[in-house]
Amino acid sequence: MQKRKLGNSNLEVSAIGLGCMGLNYAYSNTLDKNESISLLQAAVERGVTFFDTAEMYGPFTNEELLGEALKPYRDRVVIATKFGIKLQDGKQVQDSHPSGIRESVEGSLKRLNTDAIDLYYQHRVDTQVPIEDVAGTIKDLIGEGKIKHWGL
Repeated sequence: MQKRKLGNSNLEVSAIGLGCMGLNYAYSNTLDKNESISLLQAAVERGVTFFDTAEMYGPFTNEELLGEALKPYRDRVVIATKFGIKLQDGKQVQDSHPSGIRESVEGSLKRLNTDAIDLYYQHRVDTQVPIEDVAGTIKDLIGEGKIKHWGL
């Protein structure tokens, strides 16, 4: 499998990544847990190293699925997940307040069964929160070793 570096970082990923939303969220023909785990592990065995999820997928259950399936391969894979969308009264709302980001990262770390998130995205821009506040919070989380890279 060919590899690529993302942006100007030294984060190297497989040229083909696996977006995991459809495993158990959003589409009508989702897979059961065992089928999903088999698919994820087969992807790693075929050279895929880049896996994308979000706390919103499920919500939360997609990250749990990846955490379980990829645990034996954690040192060989790059996991990307996202923050900034929450369910409130059954509706999706943007929330990128610093306290919300911190709550999200802690939950994602636990669900993904990892010490650090390789790539952390802001899922949607929250126009109610200055991007400087988002970036400052992310900078702090990088300094704390909880995330390695971030994006929008």
